[in-house]
Amino acid sequence: MTDPTFTPADLSELRERVSGVVLTPTDEGFTELVTGSQLAAIYAPDAAIGVTSEDDVIEAVRFALDHDLPVRVQATGHGASGTILGGLLLITDRLDSVSVDPGMLWATIGAGARWEPVVAVAGQFGLAPVTGSSTAVGAIGYTLGGGLGPLARSHGFSSDYARAFRVVTGLGDLVVADEAHHPDLFWALRGGKSGFGVVTAMEFDLVALPEITGGALFFAEENIETALRGWLDWTTDAPADATTSAAIVRFPPFDAVPEIFRGKTMLTLRFAHPDPKAGAALAAPLRALAPAVIDTIGAMPTTKIALIHNDPVDPAPSWVAGLMITPDPDNTALATALLAAAGAGVRAPVVSLELRHLGNRTAVDVAEGSAVGGRGAEFTLGAVAILVPDLPVPVIEDFWAGLRAAIAPRVSPVTTINFAGHPTAAEYPHSWEPAIFDRLQRVATEHDPAGVFAWSDSAG
Repeated sequence: MTDPTFTPADLSELRERVSGVVLTPTDEGFTELVTGSQLAAIYAPDAAIGVTSEDDVIEAVRFALDHDLPVRVQATGHGASGTILGGLLLITDRLDSVSVDPGMLWATIGAGARWEPVVAVAGQFGLAPVTGSSTAVGAIGYTLGGGLGPLARSHGFSSDYARAFRVVTGLGDLVVADEAHHPDLFWALRGGKSGFGVVTAMEFDLVALPEITGGALFFAEENIETALRGWLDWTTDAPADATTSAAIVRFPPFDAVPEIFRGKTMLTLRFAHPDPKAGAALAAPLRALAPAVIDTIGAMPTTKIALIHNDPVDPAPSWVAGLMITPDPDNTALATALLAAAGAGVRAPVVSLELRHLGNRTAVDVAEGSAVGGRGAEFTLGAVAILVPDLPVPVIEDFWAGLRAAIAPRVSPVTTINFAGHPTAAEYPHSWEPAIFDRLQRVATEHDPAGVFAWSDSAG
């Protein structure tokens, strides 16, 4: 705890001020309250508050100010990282309201809502949010970090579609941040992630997109090299609106994994295009790279967009890391390094090593500007490992350090925050260009002068 005079007894005042549950680590139900999707995170705050209203958030922040306590925020726990000791942890999953205005083409999304219900409700009107690869993540936490999803090249960063935020600042004040009100805060919240306040709701523009072309190709281990090199060659002049990614995946030998994947290493190429009729033809060169074990590319309702990546949804103790790759017309060395690290016959300590192709709309900022970092990158590179007793974290970190060294000439100095994994305090500023980060610090100081919100926390 920050204030040495604070004791759990002081929480009686907080319990009187909020309608939500207030629990300490010794209370029954505390573990269930704070546990999210990232089971490797360790939470030991002085108290966790399951907020049930915007007023609860205001009272909790003002209580933290009165007692000199830091505040962290968690919705689904997908973005949780590191260890939290002391302070208040606000759990916003009960603020999960979703409504769609089909006439105005926007959705109003509560702090704890996941993308899945937003996709479902918008789909009833032939509309869609520009969302991430998984619809199980918190919509607001994801958007605050920019967000690169299956439609990134055709539609840009998800935060480009945020039109307004309701925010409880570090002063304990509720404000609306949009283009006309608190524009600096609005700018910061579109890509700046955390350190400014608690977003209790946002308005998010929707697109008229009832159907797309989407799916994936799965290539057997013996064809990983051919398919990966061929895909990287294809990206050099890929159709502008086609968004693709390539992941080397080591499927665990578990009974829950379908037999066709169980215990195997494959390359999966994910494909999305906003045209449900013409998109499949654009994927023909990818189909020709090698025989596919499975081919799911075709027209699909946008409500099924999560099936393109088919990301796991069950909580797990995971390790993640990411970086961005600078443009270069020759991807030969990049492919060689990835294959050496995790290709056919290699026992890599990660379950997934994925390149996502960027460019086109991701390179273009919104007219009024936003805090998104990394718009100049050509790819993101992300790694995911599942933490098990016989896989020490240092082994995974050594693997990642070795891969990073092997591709050092292509590693961007900027890694957009949602793909930065679990950055240290020293690494955190490198999720933005220096000028953007400097401006983010000024905005944070204005709206949170006491430093209530931990700058590098990114729980979502």
